[in-house]
Amino acid sequence: MDITAIIFIVYLTSLVGVGIWTFRLNKTQEDYLLAGRKLGPWVTAFSERASGESAWLILALPGAAILYGLSQSWTVLGIILGSIAAWYLIAERLREQTEEFGALTLPEFFHRRFNDKSNIIRLFSAIIIAFFFAIYVSAQFHASGKVLNSMFDLDPLVGISIGALIITGYTLMGGFYAVAWTDLVQGILMIGTLVILPLAGFIEIAESGKSLSNTLISAGPHHSSFTGGKEGFAAVAVVLGGLSWGLGYLGQPHLLIRYMAIRSVKEVKIARRIAVIWTIPGITGSLLIGLTALTYFGPEYFKDLDVELAMPLLAMELLPAVVAGLFISGAVAAMMSTADSQLLVSTSAITEDFFHQFLGRNLSEKDLVNLSRITIIGLGVFAYGLALYSQLAGKNIFTVVSYAWGGLGSAFGPALVLTLWWKKITRKGVIAGLLTGFLTTVIWANIEPLQAMITERFVSFVFAFAAVVAVSLLDKNGR
Repeated sequence: MDITAIIFIVYLTSLVGVGIWTFRLNKTQEDYLLAGRKLGPWVTAFSERASGESAWLILALPGAAILYGLSQSWTVLGIILGSIAAWYLIAERLREQTEEFGALTLPEFFHRRFNDKSNIIRLFSAIIIAFFFAIYVSAQFHASGKVLNSMFDLDPLVGISIGALIITGYTLMGGFYAVAWTDLVQGILMIGTLVILPLAGFIEIAESGKSLSNTLISAGPHHSSFTGGKEGFAAVAVVLGGLSWGLGYLGQPHLLIRYMAIRSVKEVKIARRIAVIWTIPGITGSLLIGLTALTYFGPEYFKDLDVELAMPLLAMELLPAVVAGLFISGAVAAMMSTADSQLLVSTSAITEDFFHQFLGRNLSEKDLVNLSRITIIGLGVFAYGLALYSQLAGKNIFTVVSYAWGGLGSAFGPALVLTLWWKKITRKGVIAGLLTGFLTTVIWANIEPLQAMITERFVSFVFAFAAVVAVSLLDKNGR
């Protein structure tokens, strides 16, 4: 076993250790789901960044850059703008108002903010979260199989099994304390990977005399075009498709709980600055990893190879073994930091919003925490099954994450932004937004001519926003 593998194994073992250490800190449901609202700005910012930028950023976006070239620049811009917008539009007001209403989850916040005696908002929210997060978590498990395959030549199905076991295990034990503190370390590793690896690649390329521009031209007829060689409406669709990734940040429950868990409203501004400083070089670096790998290895290298393996392959090729081990651990960190958060938010939707509140089952704090742990196991097993299916069906991480990301962002984003900023919004408007975002995503993504015309990430968000506004204005009773 080489030093790269040893570093990787030590890292994963340490994550389990954090889960065991934080087990004793979870005495109440608020501790388990929001770390008692005691997170400092550094932990909050790095946790939000690490959780938001999953294996999709480390594996899938570099792969997309290899397949499509410079047109993925719009995705980078969209992510940067969307992340910054979420910190400015949502973070401070959500932290303030969730504490005011005593809400531990996003569905509970909507429920109490609009005094929803019908419990429809809580029910629909729980269903939407559980549906899309099961798909999202499966993408992270799927990614773990790819990384372990590239490092140890393990069968991808075995790698998926190992990743699912570790992620479910430490989330089960430590709750949000474990998630947040491991995210701090993972966020540091991720930004190191995203900045240092492309720099090392460019240095190697310069010394070898290879040219990025020449490589893009030789890779395909449209790699060197920012619109993928398209013109007219098709070019506009490419631009909007990339930028629309940013819309999702306004409605991702696993990111929103970071804003809810920060220690003080006053510390949101500090966390926001840290997050922005992380985001700009981090997201840009992901694109550059893909372009660097394409130039270094050459377009022919990826003809019969999974392009989403570019990052670990480049790291093992260019970096010292110890550094490569740490950075590949950063790839696993990305998928784990997202999957653990999503497991936790899905659990909160099922146990707190559905079982405890919607069904009215009164349990002690200890029993609620235990129920949360049982739910995590069930969700982990279900997502594991979906990940195995994705591997066997040949689905890529990029597509799966796009679907879940768009669905969550469209269902919750318009309703949340308007709740925080628009006084005329009503309960029925929120319900309309939730249903429109959810149904439009599911329908649009599964009709090929519509999907080919423009991405569901953009259309579903616009439709949901319009539904919230229209129904709220038509709701004369304001209920």
